[in-house]
Amino acid sequence: MTYYERHDRAAGVIHRFRFVNDVPLNASNVDVRVNFIEYWEIGDAKVQHFSWVTDLRVSKRNVFHLMRVDAPGGRSKRDVQYAEKPGYNFEHNYGHGEQHLSVVFAMLMMLAFLVDQTQQLCCALFQAVWAKLGSKRRLWERMRALFYDYALTSMRQLFEALLYGFKKSSPSRRSISS
Repeated sequence: MTYYERHDRAAGVIHRFRFVNDVPLNASNVDVRVNFIEYWEIGDAKVQHFSWVTDLRVSKRNVFHLMRVDAPGGRSKRDVQYAEKPGYNFEHNYGHGEQHLSVVFAMLMMLAFLVDQTQQLCCALFQAVWAKLGSKRRLWERMRALFYDYALTSMRQLFEALLYGFKKSSPSRRSISS
C-alpha cells in the first residue's frame, strides 16, 4: 500500500491518496488482477472520498492525473473498470441522463454484484451447483436457460433444479385435444 499527499494551497485543498497495484478483484476471482486507488479531497468545508479500480499501473507520479481523468463526480472514466464481470454488461457508456437513470442502473448493477459475491461465499447450494457445473460461465448459461422455460418462485428452486435436475412436464392429452 502506498500513501501520497499533495497540497493545492491556492485552492485550499489537500489531495490524499492510498493505492495498491496488482491485487485480486475479489476472493472469487483471484486471477483477475486490478489496481486500487482511494482518494480524499480535503477542503475547508468538506471532505470527499472516492475509490475505484483501474487496469492502469498506479504510481506517485501518475496517481494525481489518474484521479483527475478517471475520478467519480462527472469526470471521464475511460480506463477505469468498476467490478466489470462477465454477464453484468457494466460498461462506461452510461451518461447521467436528465433524471440520473444511469446512476440507478449502476447502483442496481453493484447490488447484483454484491448478491452474487454473497452467494458465492455463503450459499452452500450455490457452491454445490457451481462445483457440479465446473465453471461460472456454464452456471450462468444454465441459469438463463431455466429462466426462459420455467416460472421459478425462488433462487433456491433455481439452484435445486440445476443441482438435482428439473423434469419438464409433458402436455396432458386434454390440453392437446382442446
